[in-house]
Amino acid sequence: MRATTPVVIGIGASAAVVLAALVQSAGSDPMSASSAALSLAVPTAYRSLIEDAGHTCPEISPNLLAALLKQESGFNPKAESPVGAQGIGQFMPLTWEEHGVDGNGDGKNDVWDPEDAIPASAKYLCDIAKDVKDVPGDKQSNMLAAYNAGPDRVKQYGGVPPYKETQNYVRTIKATANAAPPNGTPAGTGQAAIALQAAQKMLGAPYSWGGGGPSGPTKGICCSPNGHSGTSITGFDCSGLTLYAYAQAGIRLPRTAAAQYAAAEPVNPGDMRPGDLVFYGSSASTIHHVGIYVGGGWILNAPRPGTKVRYDPMDTMSDLFAVARPTHAKEI
Repeated sequence: MRATTPVVIGIGASAAVVLAALVQSAGSDPMSASSAALSLAVPTAYRSLIEDAGHTCPEISPNLLAALLKQESGFNPKAESPVGAQGIGQFMPLTWEEHGVDGNGDGKNDVWDPEDAIPASAKYLCDIAKDVKDVPGDKQSNMLAAYNAGPDRVKQYGGVPPYKETQNYVRTIKATANAAPPNGTPAGTGQAAIALQAAQKMLGAPYSWGGGGPSGPTKGICCSPNGHSGTSITGFDCSGLTLYAYAQAGIRLPRTAAAQYAAAEPVNPGDMRPGDLVFYGSSASTIHHVGIYVGGGWILNAPRPGTKVRYDPMDTMSDLFAVARPTHAKEI
């Protein structure tokens, strides 16, 4: 069985819903995905590996494989879940023992090595596609559900199991695989500096759920410190702050934290720089918070109701998921 709760290792850490528009646009034909070129934002180090492995069988594609790896680990080869899933493909040890491969020919099957784990993920997808080929319903959905919950559960329920986590997992990966590629390149250091400076000018602004836009703080609904809700207040929520900051640098971000992650390019922990966005959640589909990395293990963020825009340590929340660099959605 698969586990889908990656934990980012090495940057101070151990949700938000699937973007509805992406879910609605996801295709159900497995062959439509298998014919697509790799258009998702993928770390350069893994692009050729995913391109090659994405053609292992007709049921998968480079885009589908990239979407799965992004969902599983945020492209973090050191990710480890609380239940023991390991590496960029989040293999449980027994699953790796059976399905791991020596992708780079160095004589070792290393779950922590993307050169082994990426082709192993593709091979495992192809193996389970064969295993569940006689199950009714959408073949691609059944394959992804089997990667997450295990082939036996897919056979038991005659399709995607009635587990909310697995159902969200399948929808998110298919939506991501079929989404249009980002328009433009990742934010440069100059744009990141402008965004960070803009956010710093908002230090002390009150938290306002749903607040914040390209022009600055807006009215939203905020809870008072003692928990009473319904107070209208002008300020920012977490993604409203990042949206505003990057708008000042000429980059329009989506509105929610989960959508901002989906439209960003993942960054390896060692390549982080000020201005990158830091995301929190147990998976890509459960991201619930975002902050702006300022360096030294700190972020600038609008934390929660009853607080103000402030600096916090990156490990202020235990479910740090990934770091990513904004890309142009639209020039403003």
